[in-house]
Amino acid sequence: MDDIEQLVRRTVEQLGRGVEVVDCDPELADTAQFVEAYGYELHDSANTILVIGKSDPPTYVACVVLAHTRLDVNRAVRKWLGVKKCSFASADDTRTVSGMEIGGVTPFALPDDLPILVDSRVMQRERIVVGGGSRSCKVVGPPSMLSSLSNVVIVDDLAKMVEPG
Repeated sequence: MDDIEQLVRRTVEQLGRGVEVVDCDPELADTAQFVEAYGYELHDSANTILVIGKSDPPTYVACVVLAHTRLDVNRAVRKWLGVKKCSFASADDTRTVSGMEIGGVTPFALPDDLPILVDSRVMQRERIVVGGGSRSCKVVGPPSMLSSLSNVVIVDDLAKMVEPG
């Protein structure tokens, strides 16, 4: 178990009842595979995605959106960052900034100075599943667990609904 996963587990213990760490096979950590293998709903899965604002110096923000929606990088995130261009951070940038691998990124162990934007739809779910800091676990609990983080900003329409089909 790495240091970040240990930090996440300690943080979850402090959050109390209703929030738990669920272990998983690292090969099944990606959202679609995880929900199929472990019986969770896609609509309860929230992905934490790092975005880079192309400024000098670059700026970063973490975004939490439901898995069945699409992060609005080119409008909502770009506007929030106040930059002309932004994009999804690469796997290397994600690892450097967060210390985590894609598929395990969680809002619970990000640097304190990194803003975390949460789509308001996430907060409307009864419970959510987010990364656990590594590809070996997830955190499950009410969306209010995100309110324990000082750098969280709830944003309306941070994501767009994905058209079926």
